[in-house]
Amino acid sequence: MVDIKKPVDQLIDSANEVQAAVSMNVALFTMPELTFASIASIVAAGAMIIGGVFPFIPQYRDIYRSQNADGFSLYVCLNLLIANILRILFWFGKHFELPLLAQSVIMTFTMMALVHLCVTVKHKTEIIKSRQHQFSDVTREHRFLDLDIEHFWQWTDFGSYVQFTAAFTVLMGLLTYLFLGNWVFIETIGFLAVFAEAMLGAPQFYRNFQNKSTQGMSKKMVGMWTMGDVFKTCYFVIREAPPQFWICGSLQVMIDISIFIQVFVYRRNFVPHAAIS
Repeated sequence: MVDIKKPVDQLIDSANEVQAAVSMNVALFTMPELTFASIASIVAAGAMIIGGVFPFIPQYRDIYRSQNADGFSLYVCLNLLIANILRILFWFGKHFELPLLAQSVIMTFTMMALVHLCVTVKHKTEIIKSRQHQFSDVTREHRFLDLDIEHFWQWTDFGSYVQFTAAFTVLMGLLTYLFLGNWVFIETIGFLAVFAEAMLGAPQFYRNFQNKSTQGMSKKMVGMWTMGDVFKTCYFVIREAPPQFWICGSLQVMIDISIFIQVFVYRRNFVPHAAIS
């Protein structure tokens, strides 16, 4: 007589082991272990994703409330748009932290929203209508693109900014696709992305140097930049991001500190109607 009790018991035990393993994996996936390190990592990632847009929230509110965009330079938006679009393309050639990718996506939409507000406000407050300047204008004879350097990024309609941003993205995206296997091109894209962002404070530093004064400059804005750049650079180092990130992050912190040194050096100098860059 064949004893089938033992094989059946083994089959049941095996099934139980599989079920237990599956249950454990599901539990680990749905309920990760919460430790101080994991919580700190989640908080840091969240801060990286949304922290970059915080300095521009007061600027957006000020422009919206005052209906005056003269004190804000749209070249700041251009700088950050180029930097973050290049960073997104860099991710396809060399993967890095997903929070940094998410930050770039959010910053891109934030800059477009800020551009839209500035263009709308300037259009509403313009008493004497100036000549219209557009990125593309099919109504002009023998001229499709208005590439006048004097009016570059100073167009009078929001659609032109969208068109330029889309054209730049498509062009650089196509080049990235063609040279995806070329590490020199990919590394150059990554360096240009973080270098463009690192030079965000350079125009303000140069303006202060020209005026020999920091009058009219938002010290709160620069302070938020500095705190964010220090945190961001430390995050790059700790998370072992590509060298381009922490090198240019350090440069950005140095520029921020240099602006604060100007605040001390030029504290007794006053220039009427000093503009905020």
